[in-house]
Parts: sequence; C-alpha cells; structure tokens
Amino acid sequence: MLHARSRQVPTSAAVAVVGVALLGWLAQPGGSPRLAAFAVAVAVAAVSVGLGGHDLQLDRTAAFGWPPRRAGHLLVAGAVLTGLLLTVGLVADPLADRDLVLRDLAGLGGTAALGAVVFGARAAWALPVAWTGVTMVVPTGEQWYEQLLTWPVQPPDTTVATVVALTAAGLGLLAYTALGCRH
Repeated sequence: MLHARSRQVPTSAAVAVVGVALLGWLAQPGGSPRLAAFAVAVAVAAVSVGLGGHDLQLDRTAAFGWPPRRAGHLLVAGAVLTGLLLTVGLVADPLADRDLVLRDLAGLGGTAALGAVVFGARAAWALPVAWTGVTMVVPTGEQWYEQLLTWPVQPPDTTVATVVALTAAGLGLLAYTALGCRH
C-alpha cells in the first residue's frame, strides 16, 4: 500500500476513471478513433506520473531488484487501463473498435514509458499526449508516412500503425524496465 501511495496510484486511478468516463459519455454509436485515441492518452497520462517515486536516489538504493517491479508496474497499469477503457463499451457506446483501443493503449503506454526514461515521471505524459495531439490536427492519409504520423487513429487492420504501436510498446517496456526514470 505504501508503494502504491508513493507512486500516486489512488490519485492517478481517480483521474483516469473520471477522464475516461467523461469521454465515454461523449461517445457516439459506432465509436470514433479520435475520441478513443484521446481517451487512451488521458488514461495513460494519468497513470504515467506514477512511473517514478518521489526520491529516485532512494529507489536506486533498494535491497531488491527494481526491473521486475518496473515491468510489473507497467503491465498491471496496462491491464487496469484495458479493463477501464473496454468497460466504457459495456456501460455506454464504445469509444471505438476494441482492437484499435488495445493497439493505442499498447503504443501510447510504451511512449509514456519512454517518456519516463527520457524526461522523468513528471513529464512522462508529454510523449503520448503530443503524439495524440498530432493525430488530431494532421489529416489521415494512405501514404506510409501519413499512417506513421497518425497511427493512433488508423483503422485496426493498418499494418504500419500496428508495427509502430508494438514497437513503441516493446521499446518502452524494455527501456523502462532496464533503466527506470530519469533523475
């Protein structure tokens, strides 16, 4: 319980639930890829502030290995957010296709983990929110580079979007597990 409180889990969970619930309230029948990407970004941003503790030096001097705990933290957060985002579809109209939501959660979660490694926990939210912001203003297209830029709002069966999301998820998990947060 102390570890969860030191990582701001109760506050992060409350912000994620309220943010996703409000965006779920806006969902239309059939869903919207942009609304789903925004909801995922809000949930990931809320959770990302807990990727580092208040005293990083104290975390690094612990008598146990942090890598398994870091990986577990990311995986548990991903599982909880998956449940939260998919539950919206049971209570109201779904945000978007289930596969799109899962792909976006993996990819944006990976970018948040990379943000924690590069910028620290306080600014880990910047990468997923910035990338989602780009998708809100850049028109989606058929060229591979347009699909790369706007992968969170591409259809679930788009190969480029899936590759980008899985790459971000894998790199984020590996980098955060091995290195932890930046000082």
